[in-house]
Amino acid sequence: MIKNILIDLDGTLTDPKVGITGSARYGLAKIGHAVDENTNLDWIIGPPLKASLAKILNVALDDELAEQALLGYRERFSVTGLFENEVYPQVAETLAALKQQGYKLFVATAKPTVYAQQILEHFALAPFFCKIYGSELSGERTNKGELIAYILEQEQLIAAECLMVGDREYDILGARRNGMDSIAVTYGYGSAEELAHAQPKAQIQSFADLLQVIPALCSKTA
Repeated sequence: MIKNILIDLDGTLTDPKVGITGSARYGLAKIGHAVDENTNLDWIIGPPLKASLAKILNVALDDELAEQALLGYRERFSVTGLFENEVYPQVAETLAALKQQGYKLFVATAKPTVYAQQILEHFALAPFFCKIYGSELSGERTNKGELIAYILEQEQLIAAECLMVGDREYDILGARRNGMDSIAVTYGYGSAEELAHAQPKAQIQSFADLLQVIPALCSKTA
């Protein structure tokens, strides 16, 4: 029986494309590595950002250049990029319905908690959640598997009673690593091939589909 739902932020609750890609371009340009506007950076939405910046720069993760690009990113994102964001259709209504049905909702995002909190409060989504869990600015818990393990420990949750909802393979694989089922949303930033390979328990085309899919999953496992 599912009692707790962990939900990703970027690409699942909100579309952060403008803020994240704009801030990444800013951070990269600041260290002399300007990225052409025609270059698609959508793939950086979801995974740990520093690793993506290091990949663009073709340097190691612990390279100082990647750290400087990340600091430049945060310089813009913390002021402007945070709110260059859009809530996906029917998210608020669906969260309200899930909460009313008795599910405990938690945010599980690789984004630093300090940013996730501001975004969810700005869009009036924060009150639906028991707690918002993200990474630290130091980079700790950017790995989704480690983050989910941390949430289970902090909240004393039973993995079999939890479900992870997200748009990238990191969400699906992180859930499986912790013995948890998952649902993938197909409207986010994970490709069809990526999600098929990750093998979530179910895939949904809109966030509101959770209201039908979760009861169906519960009946199968009952």
